[in-house]
Amino acid sequence: MKKLSVVIISFNEEKNIGKCIESVKNLADEIIVLDSFSKDETVRLAREKGAIVYQQVFSGYGAQKNAAAALAGFDFVLFLDADEYPDDRLYRMIATEKQHGFPADGYIMNRLNNYCGQWIRHGSWYPDKKLRLINRQKGHWNNHLVHESIEMEKDTRIVYLEGNLLHSAYHSLEEHITKNNRYSSLSAQFLFEKGKRTNLFKIILNPFWAFVNSYLLRMGWMDGFNGFVIAINIAHLTFLKHTKLYQLRKTNSS
Repeated sequence: MKKLSVVIISFNEEKNIGKCIESVKNLADEIIVLDSFSKDETVRLAREKGAIVYQQVFSGYGAQKNAAAALAGFDFVLFLDADEYPDDRLYRMIATEKQHGFPADGYIMNRLNNYCGQWIRHGSWYPDKKLRLINRQKGHWNNHLVHESIEMEKDTRIVYLEGNLLHSAYHSLEEHITKNNRYSSLSAQFLFEKGKRTNLFKIILNPFWAFVNSYLLRMGWMDGFNGFVIAINIAHLTFLKHTKLYQLRKTNSS
């Protein structure tokens, strides 16, 4: 049996960190929390739950997660956000892989998002596949401004695990709108730095397509009113991203 490190990065997560740590306490051989100097009780609560806590100035999501992985004592690492925890099925699947010595190099799992108290099982949000359990010798996080992800070496073996990684995504519409504004700015900057362009046609069409894809084609309507709200916000995020990219290119070309 190979040992497992669970790695969590945190900042002001006192509402979530305890539940996250408790959910994997009997699965992990160690739990590492890399905190970005939280102003609340995150550090105290994490230590009380048995985690090993380090602190470092936030250096970007990808870089911070790589730094946290480097602090781990074992090569197989499960990356969790402080507002995530595995359901019973996923927990058992990870435990089984651990018992077998983690024969794969990486493991993909579905993330199930909770929106204002409702689990969202359709639309663009599900299945929200994530590569979160890896041999750290075979992969690392990239440094993208948004939607950072793990990049694995060539010829690695990746396996899908059944079950869900449960995620407390948004507690209110106001929180969703605020994050849409922040993420759209980061996305526009990321696309601008990569030399991407947009135009009025994309500003109009892409948000419409984002809504149709999430709400109709991927059956977001089956999640009721919140499915509609999510699809609208996905369209709004798309609109903001392209509009801000358009403004960036216009400002920097004048």
